[in-house]
Amino acid sequence: MTLPFTTSRRGWLLLAVLLPLLLLFAWVALRSGPLAPVNVTVVQVEDRAISPALFGIGTVEARYTQKVGPTAAGRVSMVAVDVGDTVKEGQLIAQIDPIDLDQRIDAAAGGSARSAALEQAAVAQIADATARVALAQSQAARTEKLKEGGWVTDAMVDQRRQELAGARASLAAAQANRNAAGQDRGRLGAERAALVQQKANLRLVAPHAGLVVRRAVEPGTTVVAGQAVIEIIDPSQLWINVRFDQTQSAGLAAGLPVRIALRSRPESQVAGTIERVEPMADALTEEVLAKALFSLAEGIPSIGELAEVTVALPARARTPAIPNAAVHRVDGQVGVWVIRGGDLDFVKVKIGAQNLDGWVQILDGLKTGEQIILHSAKALSANSRFSIVKSLP
Repeated sequence: MTLPFTTSRRGWLLLAVLLPLLLLFAWVALRSGPLAPVNVTVVQVEDRAISPALFGIGTVEARYTQKVGPTAAGRVSMVAVDVGDTVKEGQLIAQIDPIDLDQRIDAAAGGSARSAALEQAAVAQIADATARVALAQSQAARTEKLKEGGWVTDAMVDQRRQELAGARASLAAAQANRNAAGQDRGRLGAERAALVQQKANLRLVAPHAGLVVRRAVEPGTTVVAGQAVIEIIDPSQLWINVRFDQTQSAGLAAGLPVRIALRSRPESQVAGTIERVEPMADALTEEVLAKALFSLAEGIPSIGELAEVTVALPARARTPAIPNAAVHRVDGQVGVWVIRGGDLDFVKVKIGAQNLDGWVQILDGLKTGEQIILHSAKALSANSRFSIVKSLP
């Protein structure tokens, strides 16, 4: 009789141990396991007038940049300025070696002088030929009269006529020589003037006053026509090349005020305006390009420095608004989780403009005062159990 009693006692002891463990397991599963409710934070739909703003990243650029270089190939013999120097209009900044330009100028000058001498010789030949023509005309006329009286033969008349034709041909040749010499002198003069201008172009001067930002070559470097040797900017004319997301760029236009935060001066913001919106957008990055003008009281930022640009757009009419963190995409639809009658309901919404504080317009789908899920500890579904908390870890 002792054995059954011992077995029964052991069973009750085992049950007494297992039952609390099962209850503890069930409590843990319902409180923190997969069956536990999801911790969420909630917010109410508010009626707000959203003041949308655009945020973009850009780089500081010079509005006007002069790239000074030679108009003909040559070797740089001297560079008179360095990066950071301030130059005046007309100041010599670099020199290109003229090589044989001086000799070519002298040769052109000598050729022009020779042509002038040939022109003078042709003028003298014209005078001599003109006198010969006059003499030949006189002799021919006198011979014609003597022939009428029968004093000379026809052969004599033909000879005088031939002499007159020869004199006239000599005059025409002398006149042609004078024209050719004059044209050659003009051509050589033009060549010399071109060589002189070419030599003058080898003196690289600053086209405008400004700041040297790049020294592209050093003395001894051979450059080609059009290659930049020195780059000069106007430090008073700087702007920022800004990129904005196309999906948020509605309303962006020239003249809007902006706030600019330079990377070198993050603690202070600079006021500026949108100078223009580029007609061509970047199709690859899906961004709109714009230029923002600004000015600084002292110092200039580095060209290429990054800057954060904020554009304030006109405020919209008052509509229901929610934090954009509450907006979710479920099965391809944009909506929010709404608490209705203690249950979760995913409501499709139509959103509008949003501001930089994270609030977004609700154009359709929600009413002011409705309670919605702001954040959740994990993904929700319509059947999810939830527990409202003040904040999530």
